[in-house]
Amino acid sequence: MSGVFDDPSESTRPLRRPNRRPRALVPTLAVVVGLVIAYSVFVSIYTERLWFESVGYTSVFTKLLVTRVVLFLVFGVVITAAVIGNSLLAYRLRPLVTSGGYRNPTIERYQDNIEPLRKWLVIAGGAILMLAGGMTASGRWAQYLLWRNRVSFGQNDVYFHKDISFFVFSYPWYRFLISFVSASLILTILAAAATHYLYGGIRLQAARDKVSRGTQTHLSILLGLFMLVRAVSYWLDRYGLALSQSHRFTGVSYTDAHAVLPAKNILAVIALICAALFFANVIRPTLTVPALGFGLLILSAILIGGIWPAIVQRFQVKPSEPDKESAYIARNITATRDAYGLTSSKVEGYPGTSNTSAQELRNAADQLPSVRLIDPQLVSQAFEQLQQVRGFYRMPNVLDVDRYNVGGVSRDIVIAARELNLGGLGVGQRNWNNDHTVFTHGYGLVAAYGADKGTNGAPHWAEQDLPSRGDLGSYEQRIYYGEMEPDYSIVGRAPGTPPVELNIPDSAANGGQPDYRTYDGKGGVPIGSTFRRLLYATKFTDSSMLLSGRVDAESRIIYNRSPKTEVSKVAPWLTLDGDPYPAIVNGRILWIVDGYTTSNSYPQSERISLTQATNDSLTGANVSRTTTEEHVNYIRNAVKATVDAYDGTVTLYQWDTTDPMLKAWMKVFPDTVKPKSAIPPDLMAHLRYPQDLFKVQRLMLSRYHVMVPLTFYNNSDAWKVPTDPTQSPGSIAQPPYYLSVALPGQQPEFSLTSTYVPQSRQNLAAFVAVNANATSPSYGQMTVLKLPTDNTVPGVGQVENQFNSDATVTSKLQSFRLQGAQSKELFGNLLALPIGGQMLYVQPIYTFRGGEGSYPILQFVVVSINNEIGIGTDFNSALADALSTTSNQGGGGTGGGTGNGGNQTPTQQFNTYLDNAKQEFQAAQTALTGGDLGAYQLHNKNGLAWLDKAIALRDQPPAKSSGG
Repeated sequence: MSGVFDDPSESTRPLRRPNRRPRALVPTLAVVVGLVIAYSVFVSIYTERLWFESVGYTSVFTKLLVTRVVLFLVFGVVITAAVIGNSLLAYRLRPLVTSGGYRNPTIERYQDNIEPLRKWLVIAGGAILMLAGGMTASGRWAQYLLWRNRVSFGQNDVYFHKDISFFVFSYPWYRFLISFVSASLILTILAAAATHYLYGGIRLQAARDKVSRGTQTHLSILLGLFMLVRAVSYWLDRYGLALSQSHRFTGVSYTDAHAVLPAKNILAVIALICAALFFANVIRPTLTVPALGFGLLILSAILIGGIWPAIVQRFQVKPSEPDKESAYIARNITATRDAYGLTSSKVEGYPGTSNTSAQELRNAADQLPSVRLIDPQLVSQAFEQLQQVRGFYRMPNVLDVDRYNVGGVSRDIVIAARELNLGGLGVGQRNWNNDHTVFTHGYGLVAAYGADKGTNGAPHWAEQDLPSRGDLGSYEQRIYYGEMEPDYSIVGRAPGTPPVELNIPDSAANGGQPDYRTYDGKGGVPIGSTFRRLLYATKFTDSSMLLSGRVDAESRIIYNRSPKTEVSKVAPWLTLDGDPYPAIVNGRILWIVDGYTTSNSYPQSERISLTQATNDSLTGANVSRTTTEEHVNYIRNAVKATVDAYDGTVTLYQWDTTDPMLKAWMKVFPDTVKPKSAIPPDLMAHLRYPQDLFKVQRLMLSRYHVMVPLTFYNNSDAWKVPTDPTQSPGSIAQPPYYLSVALPGQQPEFSLTSTYVPQSRQNLAAFVAVNANATSPSYGQMTVLKLPTDNTVPGVGQVENQFNSDATVTSKLQSFRLQGAQSKELFGNLLALPIGGQMLYVQPIYTFRGGEGSYPILQFVVVSINNEIGIGTDFNSALADALSTTSNQGGGGTGGGTGNGGNQTPTQQFNTYLDNAKQEFQAAQTALTGGDLGAYQLHNKNGLAWLDKAIALRDQPPAKSSGG
């Protein structure tokens, strides 16, 4: 034993037991981390279930959870079994290496290093594959559920003659399956080949027998399966041509039909032949034939799939592209108009200029119920300054437009909810108790009449003060759910416990002292138990929930408070409009949210970005229109949803009863969407045509109003939405506006309106309006008034320039401009209305003095008609000013309206007013006889208005003689 130890003393030193702490520490940490992750997942899932239970949509939660878990497990197991199973098979097929056989020292070193870790590598690899494959499939739950519950569209694709449901419901799922199987096979082949190489099945340096028989059989089967999948993929690619994007339109083009489609057929056949060759290689092993087949496929893909279509496009299509593509453009036009709901839209000629007399124009203007002057964006500051009441309340940057029946007459109303703003609390007021148990809700609505102004240019309130009072009736004013409420609040207390929620800061009913209340609604999740408090303390990382004495057995936690958030959770299959709006319905404040079913798989239909299509100068002022960059080529306003502002109740109503996508989702989630017939009349009165849908449709109509393929190809009659002239710089689209509009030959209707200008000019090309009144039989009817191509009617940008440069307007504003550097004028929304064969432009002008507490004041109204500009303190005086100029210039009329230079004597004006009143009352009687109560009410109202004017004129004192 001599020489074994360098130090003789080492032979007598006792052996030391190895330190096992490091070995025990790693598993312990792993267990702790695993438990923390498992607990976090449990908290997330369980609290989510509690929330769904609180709003009555547990079935949605269960359906989604089960579907996603099943997809995760099935597809995760499939890809794991394929890759790991074939790797283990490759390991079992490894050839035995004898002392006289081929040896590779490098590979053997790899084997020596990997062998001790082989078990753990298999486990780790399997776990990664399980997670990756399962999560990928779990994210496709919507495609899977639509495929499982598909319904027929009852309409065939114009090219492949398959029901459109195949493209919308089945094709996306089949495409995913093919992609998943292809990816799984590629990973399987790579893993199997690597294992065969590592364990001697593939010996590239060997002089002969480079691939063992077992390896060759194994890989041949895998490659054969991959070729089969490629054949199916090529076959499925044929249908994908109906969704392909060419440089001019979406759908099958001439090159697709005559080159790409035959190429896909040929490549599918070649892939089948390659698969057969690989399978044959199992019986008669040889690498040459499969390699030749695989090379043929690659060469064919390059020549037939790439070069041939390029040649057809360059030498057949391009020289006469309009003629070659004409039939395919026609199919694209038809499919696009159908997919975007434009088939019923009407395009009518409109002169834009006429010889209509001033009096006739005045009469036509008087037929309108009102012209909304209040700009929902500019007046927001006035709402906050005059009606905010306390700093811990706030209102949106852009208010909403609705209509209410006031005194038997439908009135346009600009409305906002007074919501809670914790940021408005003082620094000393910010603590957990105040943030989450005292300041828990907003209070009341604030509303102003859209066509009127109050004292000194302030809004004419329809609803005001705190608590709110006015013309909109009584309702539950507490707002726990809204667009700007805090993340969560703890509400509700045990009986006999003093209330702590601040209801009204200064209550007259409480002697001017703050009024405290306890929430007694059904909203929120009960958190009386210690277990639930622990769950939510973990969810919100807030230990105060466990420690605070204000959380007791009757407490509830309110969260997920945004109307869009609530609807998106209970109906995750909907794309939501970006502008929820509040309305008083049956004594409650309801948030109304429009929901869309969308698809990007409608055959031959043009695909667009939903975000870009809905973007305008108001987007982002409150909330963004869409949360993702979603591309669509089909859209329907399928659902009208409501969220109760007090208890968070979510109700979904079927709106589009013909939409196949909605029918499919109603099969997926039965009993979650109520039928259209269940919509209460009080709610129906406040439903309107949604803005985002209209913006998508107006974008599509800018090109797809053209029905002639050659004209469409030349793009010679395409329009564009004008930029907003009130924004600087004007580089973003003007938003649409809700107005009461009388289209030619029709009665006035509450409508959503916009204008078009030509692609390269700024004059008016067309006016577009859609009936936005849900109670009207013609709701949703879209009408385009197309002006002659050689017209000189100015567009909104040109009118804005005229207003800014008009001498009379400038002089009116001059005195205000001289008041200080902070003073400025603000031009409000520029409205366009067709009237008497002409276009009437109306714009409010607000003045803003600057400084703390100031807000824009509606000072003037400017109008433009027949290239004449008028200015006044209200719409009537501004229109009279413009029409008086028209009358004095010989516009064919005999009167100038109510003042400012008309040619009629007072007696003539008096008689004119009486004649107009008589005509209106006669028209009212005719409408009553015909059973049209709406027209009867309107004509009676107009007749009374003319009588009022006659009485006012009669009661005026006689004009004094100027003498001399």
